[in-house]
Amino acid sequence: MSVTTSGLQSKSRQRIARELIELLSSMRFAIAMLVILAIASIIGTVLTQDDPYPNYVNQFGPFWADIFRSLSLYTVYSAWWFMLILGFLITSVSLCVIRNAPKMIADTKSWKDKVREASLRAFHHKGEFVAQGSRAEAAATLSQLSGKLGYRFVTRESDGATLIAAKRGAMTKLGYISAHLAIVIICIGGLLDSNLPIKLQMWLFDKSPISSNTVINDIPPEHRLSQSNPTFRGYAWVPEGQHVSTAILNEPNGSLIQDLPFSIQLDKFIVDYYTTGMPKLFASDIVVIDHKTGQRIPARVEVNKPFEYDGVSIYQSSFQDGGSEMKMTAYPMSGGSAKTVPFDGTIGSSTPLTGNVPGEDGQTVEFADFRAINVENITNGSGQTDARGVAAHQTLQQAFDERLGSGAKTSRPLDLHNVGPSVQYKVRDKDGQAREYNNYMLPVEVAGDRVFLAGMRTNPDDSFRYLRIPADEGGTVKEWMNLRAALENPATRAEAAHRFAQRSVPGSNQELQQHLEESAVRVLTLFAGADSSLGTPPRGQAFGGFQAIATFIDHSVPKAEQEKAAGLLLRMLEGAMWDVWQLSRTQAGEAPVQPGDASSRFVQNSINAISDSFLYGSPVYLQLDSFKQVQASVFQLTRAPGKKVVYLGSLLLVLGIFSMFYVRERRLWFWLKDTDRGVNVVMAMSSARKTFDFDKEFKETRDAVGAVLGAKPADDSVASAASGGGSHPAAPATGPQDSNR
Repeated sequence: MSVTTSGLQSKSRQRIARELIELLSSMRFAIAMLVILAIASIIGTVLTQDDPYPNYVNQFGPFWADIFRSLSLYTVYSAWWFMLILGFLITSVSLCVIRNAPKMIADTKSWKDKVREASLRAFHHKGEFVAQGSRAEAAATLSQLSGKLGYRFVTRESDGATLIAAKRGAMTKLGYISAHLAIVIICIGGLLDSNLPIKLQMWLFDKSPISSNTVINDIPPEHRLSQSNPTFRGYAWVPEGQHVSTAILNEPNGSLIQDLPFSIQLDKFIVDYYTTGMPKLFASDIVVIDHKTGQRIPARVEVNKPFEYDGVSIYQSSFQDGGSEMKMTAYPMSGGSAKTVPFDGTIGSSTPLTGNVPGEDGQTVEFADFRAINVENITNGSGQTDARGVAAHQTLQQAFDERLGSGAKTSRPLDLHNVGPSVQYKVRDKDGQAREYNNYMLPVEVAGDRVFLAGMRTNPDDSFRYLRIPADEGGTVKEWMNLRAALENPATRAEAAHRFAQRSVPGSNQELQQHLEESAVRVLTLFAGADSSLGTPPRGQAFGGFQAIATFIDHSVPKAEQEKAAGLLLRMLEGAMWDVWQLSRTQAGEAPVQPGDASSRFVQNSINAISDSFLYGSPVYLQLDSFKQVQASVFQLTRAPGKKVVYLGSLLLVLGIFSMFYVRERRLWFWLKDTDRGVNVVMAMSSARKTFDFDKEFKETRDAVGAVLGAKPADDSVASAASGGGSHPAAPATGPQDSNR
């Protein structure tokens, strides 16, 4: 039998048609398609699929993002060229099977009983014996031995001799057919579960995605897919206590609405945690409501444990906030007042600042997300506590160790803690510009100090940068807010500078005391952002903090004396800020604080926080006071009829590969002829694959034949050649009748 890589030879008179048929049905074309398909699958695995287009622009830049989109690399598995490759692969492999399967099946059925004595003597693995008794007795003995060895056999009489042709493992050729058919079946299953059926509906029935924000019940039929849609993969967002009866199918230019034959009601979303605070279980208790019968079927959906109903599998994909209600306090971040106002909001909605924060008309707060539990690694690369996770310098060896070995290990020490609830929101001005904020409800201990973390970022792809507001003895931000407001009051700054000068310089030196007081007023004014001579940065923020002091030194002090001046001004700032703090406490009706390590650290942390607050960019700081959490589950809904087809193809592929690798075809012949010395027996044996195991098997079979015949090989030289490991190029492996080999 001949198995070649060439294709079908068409008898068409058209040369192009003949060459096209030969190409499509050739094994080399099928292998090429399989390689291209593998490369495309790698791209689809490495590159995140079906993300919003702005994400790719941020990742690759506008130039490459457009090129990748034109090549459909963001939707590889539903791209037209991917479907075309699958179609070519199915066609090519099918033609290969059609071309070679009949030959393989015929070869499996063939006994190869046309051989003669001369052909058997030309085999490499052969032996010759002389048996006593009749030819019929010898034939019966050898037939019985063949059966015991697991061979099926036939006996033929020809030219005054008897031929016994036996075979074993001939079904291995079905493994080739099974493996090739498996590829076809798996590709067909992939097409059934692909986007092709939906594309056909869009082409044939004028279905189109919708790109506008519309209530689902108001979406017209041309954007909806019927319940009888054979295959789909979509998502459904279900808050606790609510239900949905549709799934959203994402398309490159919008979304399609898939109507479901049932509704999904979320009773409760469940999260279970390890002792470290890391989540170990996400589950949803749901009720499936059948639209036809009204039957209510309770079920639980967990990660990797879907629930299937009416051919639709419901997977736990993720979870989100379902509209939690926030009770907050708004602290002004500018002006000399620390007056607070209550501020409420719901996740997913927006609340204007008008009427809540005077002077901030036109700005709105858009509540984006709420998390009741935040498990964070609050160590930096050196193992030191740092909520920002600042990386330490790594040696080359450490970099390699981090990236090699187990994917679960890390070279960085972990200090995982639940730092409490957090709320994420955006403050959008009247021009449409927005900054995103992430505020934690409870203080976090960082480097021995308890601080409130208030994150800020200007771009969604950036990491949050945190303003650290020191917590007071009551675990609130009130002390720092009062201090910030007092610093912005000119009268308070003047009084604090006067007290600082009196404490620092004896009363006998009035001139030096006056000079120090003026310098303290100047440094407090600079730090408070009240010195207009330095200019105003973008977005109307005050120019204050350490940046203002550094700018003043750069413009007013000779370069050689700038370092000394900086140290002097910072010591002056820290001393005067102590008095600002005492004045703010007096204004709030609180007793003065005695100097000490804790109070000094609070002043220093307050100074750092006030300096960072000029970069915060929000008119208010929203402190989360209480909340009513509402969870929402995101389910992936799939109808995949091709799944069972793929399972069948995978089973055939396993069986085919197992058959090809572990089942060896072997053939055995005996030629029996009467001679003057007795019955002359010529034995020959062949296999499709030559291995050391086959050499060993031949020796054992030859010895068994000699034993049952009670004879030794008639020619020692022949027996020696038969047992050797060498090969004879002139000796065919399966007989002269295999002319195609």
